[in-house]
Amino acid sequence: MGNFTSSTPGSLSSTACVQFVQDVVSHNCVVIFSKTTCPYCKMAKNVFNEIGATYKVIELDQHNDGRRLQEALAQMTGARTVPRVFINGNCIGGGSDTKHLHQQGRLLPLIEQCSPCCAAAESEGSASGHFHSSK
Repeated sequence: MGNFTSSTPGSLSSTACVQFVQDVVSHNCVVIFSKTTCPYCKMAKNVFNEIGATYKVIELDQHNDGRRLQEALAQMTGARTVPRVFINGNCIGGGSDTKHLHQQGRLLPLIEQCSPCCAAAESEGSASGHFHSSK
C-alpha cells in the first residue's frame, strides 16, 4: 500500500531525522544546520568562508523535514537554536560559539583534525567536508 521511506517529502520519523543528521555529520568535516534568514547562521558561514574551509550546509527552512530535523538536533545537542555547527562529528554550538572559537585560534585546529572520512568522495570531484587552506 504505502511506501513510508525518507524519499516521501516531509515524512521522516524522528528516528530517521536523527539518523539523517548523524549520516551528514559523519560524512562531512564541517556541517552547518542553518536557516536562510538567520543572521547567526550567516555569521557562522562567514567565519568558515574567511578561513577558506569547505562546509556542508543544510538549510532547515528549505528542507521538507526541516522542523523535524531541528527537533532531532535539539534532542542530540541540547539546543534547538540555529545554527548548529558540527566539526568532525562534534557539535561546537552556534554562530557565536563558532566566532569565539575562531577568535581564540581554536577553530582551525579542530578542522585540521578532521578524519579523512570523505577521501573517496574527494577523488570523485567533491571537496565537501575537507579543509583547504586559502592562507
